[in-house]
Amino acid sequence: MHNFQPKTLFLGKNTVYLPSCHSTNDIAAEIIQTKRVFDGTIVITSDQTAGRGQRGNSWETLPNQNITVSMILKPDFLNIAQQFRLNIAVSLGIYEFLCKYLSDGLTIKWPNDIYVGNRKMGGVLIENTLSGTRIAYSVIGIGLNINQLSFLNDKAISLRLASQCQDDFEIEKLIEQLCECIEKYYLQLKNGHTEVQKKKYLERVFRFGEWHQYEQNGERFFGKIVDVAETGHLMMEIGEEVKKFDFKEVSFVIE
Repeated sequence: MHNFQPKTLFLGKNTVYLPSCHSTNDIAAEIIQTKRVFDGTIVITSDQTAGRGQRGNSWETLPNQNITVSMILKPDFLNIAQQFRLNIAVSLGIYEFLCKYLSDGLTIKWPNDIYVGNRKMGGVLIENTLSGTRIAYSVIGIGLNINQLSFLNDKAISLRLASQCQDDFEIEKLIEQLCECIEKYYLQLKNGHTEVQKKKYLERVFRFGEWHQYEQNGERFFGKIVDVAETGHLMMEIGEEVKKFDFKEVSFVIE
C-alpha cells in the first residue's frame, strides 16, 4: 500500500496495513479501544487468516488476491434503531463501486451480501459500539473476491471471473475506489437521504418482488420479498399474509 490516496474527504486518509492478520474487524476494534482513533481509519490486510461473516460464517480467501478491509466510522447521528440505514449506505457504495466493472447480474442479497447471478462475490460484517442509545463507532468489515479464480465453494465468484477480465485487478486502486463510493453514500446518509437510499437499495435487492423458495427450520416455502423494515427485518409475502424475518430466521434456497 505504497501510494494509497483515495479521493475522499476522510475515509481511508488514515490507513493501517498489515501483510497478514487474523481479522481486520478485530484489529479495528482494538484500535477503537485505544481511544486514539480517527474517523475514517481503514485496516487493510493481504492475508486474512480467520475472517468472519454474518451468522459466524467463515470467509474463504487466498492471500494477495482479494479485498479484505475494515473501515472505522463514527455514525453518532444514528441511534440503535436506525443502524440498518448504515448497512444500506455501505451496500449501495459497494454496489456502485462494482458497477464500474460489471454490466449486469449484480445484486445485494439481504442483508448485505454481494451477488452476481446466484453466486456470492462478497459480504459485509458491521459491528457497532454503542454510547447510550447512539452508535459511537461502527467497524465495517468488507470481503470481496477480486482476482481469485478457484473456490472450494462452487457458489462463490470473483470480480475477475464475473467480468471475464484477462488480467489481475490492482487491489490497491480498487480499495481507493471502494472508499470513494462508500464515503459518498455515507455522507448522503448523514445528510438525511434515508428514503432515497432505501428505495435504491430495494431496487437492487436479490429476488426482490419475485416468488422463490426459502427455508425456515428445515421447512421450505414460497415467498416474495416485498420490503425491508427500518429495523432490517425482511418483509416477505407468503400466501395471503406478509411476514417478517430476522437475519437468522430464514435462508434462501439457491440451487
